[in-house]
Amino acid sequence: MKSYYIHMIRHGAISPTLKGRYIGVTDVPLSDQGKQAVRKLNATMDYPYAKVVFTSPLKRCVQTARIIYPETEPLVIDQLTECHFGEWENKTADDLRGDADFAKWLAGDSEVKPPRGESTADFTRRICVMFESIVDGLLKTGTTDAAIITHGGVMNTLLAVYGLPQAKPFDWACDSGYGYSLRITPALWMRDKVAEVYARIPLEREADEEE
Repeated sequence: MKSYYIHMIRHGAISPTLKGRYIGVTDVPLSDQGKQAVRKLNATMDYPYAKVVFTSPLKRCVQTARIIYPETEPLVIDQLTECHFGEWENKTADDLRGDADFAKWLAGDSEVKPPRGESTADFTRRICVMFESIVDGLLKTGTTDAAIITHGGVMNTLLAVYGLPQAKPFDWACDSGYGYSLRITPALWMRDKVAEVYARIPLEREADEEE
C-alpha cells in the first residue's frame, strides 16, 4: 500500500516591528527581509516536491507558497488561518497584563475566548476538521505529495494532535520558512488518525548539487 506525504511549512517572516504581538487573522504581508530569506532557503536548500499546495488565505502564507512552489497555483483554504485573537490582536502580553481572561488563556484554559475572538478549543477543532478533510481528499484522489503553507500556531497544533512521535505544540516550533514532512500510511490513518513526522524541511542540499 502506497504512502502519502504532506509537507507543512511555516510562512516567511513579517515585519520585525510586530514581534511579540499577537498576530492571528491580521492580514500582514511578508517583510522584504522575509521574502529574501525564503528565496534564499529555496535557492540553497531543497523543499520537497508537491503536486498540490494548500495555503491559508492570508498574504504571508500565499506569498510564501508562490516563492517556494512558483509553478503550482495554491489552493486557498480559509480554515488554515491562524487563531483569531479578537481584541487581543496586535497587542503584546504586557498590553494584556491584568486581563483575567488572558491570564487563564496563558495558563492553558482552552475554553477561554478572547473578546470577539476564538478559544483554543474552537481553533483546534477548526483546523483538525480541515486537516482530516485534506488527508481524506488526498487518499480518495490518490494524490501522494502535498504541501500546506500555514501559520506557526496551526502547524504546531496539528503536529501535536496527529504527529508521531508525540510531542507538545511548543516542541514543534520552528523558524519562518521551515517545517516538517509527514508520512501517512492509509491503514494507520484510518485506524488511529496519526502520521509519522520523518524530516525537518527544507533539506540540506548535497554538495554535488550545489556545484
